[in-house]
Amino acid sequence: MGNTDSVVAQKRLARFRPDERPVIEGTFDRLHGTGSSASSSGKTGKGLSLDMLKITMGKMASESMIKRVFHGIHSIDPEVPLPPGDGVSREQLVIFLADILRGTAEERAPLVLAMAEGAKATATTAEQIIGFVEDLVSAAVQTLVHRGHLRGWQPDRMADGHQGVKLLSEHLTSELKSSDQSTCDIPCLEDWLFRIPAMAVFLELLIGEGLGVGLPSRPPPTLLPTCRYAPWSDLRCLLNLPLLMFLSPQLPEGHSAPWRLLFSTNIHGESFTRLVGNCKSRGPTVLLVKDTKGHIFGGFASQSWEVKPQFQGDSRSFLFSISPYMRVFTCTGYNNHYMYLNQGQQTMPNGLGMGGQHGYFGLWLDCDFGHGHSRARPRCTTYGSPQLSGDEEFKLDTVEMWGVGLPPEEQEQDEKKKSVLDADLEVQAMMEMTGKTLHSQGLREPEEDEGQ
Repeated sequence: MGNTDSVVAQKRLARFRPDERPVIEGTFDRLHGTGSSASSSGKTGKGLSLDMLKITMGKMASESMIKRVFHGIHSIDPEVPLPPGDGVSREQLVIFLADILRGTAEERAPLVLAMAEGAKATATTAEQIIGFVEDLVSAAVQTLVHRGHLRGWQPDRMADGHQGVKLLSEHLTSELKSSDQSTCDIPCLEDWLFRIPAMAVFLELLIGEGLGVGLPSRPPPTLLPTCRYAPWSDLRCLLNLPLLMFLSPQLPEGHSAPWRLLFSTNIHGESFTRLVGNCKSRGPTVLLVKDTKGHIFGGFASQSWEVKPQFQGDSRSFLFSISPYMRVFTCTGYNNHYMYLNQGQQTMPNGLGMGGQHGYFGLWLDCDFGHGHSRARPRCTTYGSPQLSGDEEFKLDTVEMWGVGLPPEEQEQDEKKKSVLDADLEVQAMMEMTGKTLHSQGLREPEEDEGQ
C-alpha cells in the first residue's frame, strides 16, 4: 500500500478512501519539492525540513505556528528508522495527517502537547496551551482570509480581529481541567479535546488548507456564516471573524443561517423608534451592545420581535458576553421572560429587554436610547448570566441588530414551494410502491444553486 514501510502509517492510511490515499502519501513529495520522480521511486533521501513547511504555510500561519506544526510531526514515532538530520519522514507526515484529519481526541492529544510544549514533552502548562490556541485561531483566521473563504464578510470594516483571537482563545481554554493548578498532561488534553470539538475543526482547517491536502470526501470546514447584506462602505461593525466563529455555532441553524444587518447606530443614528421599526417582524436576530466602558455583550432572540407589553420568545434564546470575556448564557428554565419589546405605553416599561423581570433585566435598552441596565446580581433568573455591562446602569456607545436566517417572507415562500407529500415521506413511499404517479414532482421549480 503506497510508499510507506511503517505498519503504523499503513494502518492510518486505511482510514482514507482509496482515491484519497495517493493524496495523503503524495503530500510529502509535493512539500519536499522533488516531484513525481521521487514518488515513483518510493522515497526521498532527506526528511522534510522546517523551511519547506514555511514555504507552503507562510501565508496562512505565523512562524511560531509553523514551528509548532513541525514539532507535532517530529514527535511521532513511526516505528521505522528516521532519515538523517532534523527533518521529518514520510511516515511521520502520513501519521500526522491521519490523526489530525481523521483521528480521535486520544490521538490528537499527544500532537497538541508537542505543538504546545515541544516534541519530547510529557506535560505542559495552561499558559502554554493558551499560547498554542492563540496561534492556532490566528492561523485559522489568516487561512480564511488567504483562501478567500470569507463568505461576504469584510475584515477591514470589522472590529479588531487580534483582540477577538485572544478572547476566543481564552474561551476555548477556559474548559481545560488541569490535574493540578497549572499542569496539563495527556489525559487532561484528551478530555479537553473531546469536549471542545472546535479545536479539531481549527486543526483540520489549518493542516488541510495549509499543507494543501484536498480530500474529495471532506471539503474544508465552514467556520463562518454567510453575510447576506451589510452596507460595508458606511459600516464599522462590532463583529470580527473570531466573534463570528464563537457565536455562529451557538445558533439553532449554525453556520447555515445567513446574516443581514438590520440596525446600527453608526448608520441609523441613536433612535429607539428606528431600532424597533428595523427589527420588528424580521425573524430571529442577534443584538450587539457596546457600552462606554468598553464591555461588549448582547443576546440572540429566537423569534421575531413584536411590540407588546408581554414577554415573548422561547428557550432557544440566550444572552452572551464578548468582552472582556466570551461566554454564552442559556435558559435556566426558571421563567419564560426570554424577550420583551414595548413602546409608547404609560403603564408598562418601554424599551427592549431580555431575561430577568421588569426593572431587573439581564439586558435592557431604554426607549430613551442612550442608556440601559444589566441588573443581574448574582445572576439573571432567565439566563443565569452575571452583570454583562461595565456598570449596572450603563451608557450606550454602539448598538447593532443582525437578522439571522431567512426573512419571514422568504421562509414562507420556501415552505409554499414544498409539496404536500414532503410532509409525509411514508405516504410518498407507499404511492411509489403501488405504482402511483407523483404528479407534483413534475411541477416543482428547479432548486437554485446557492453557489451561483
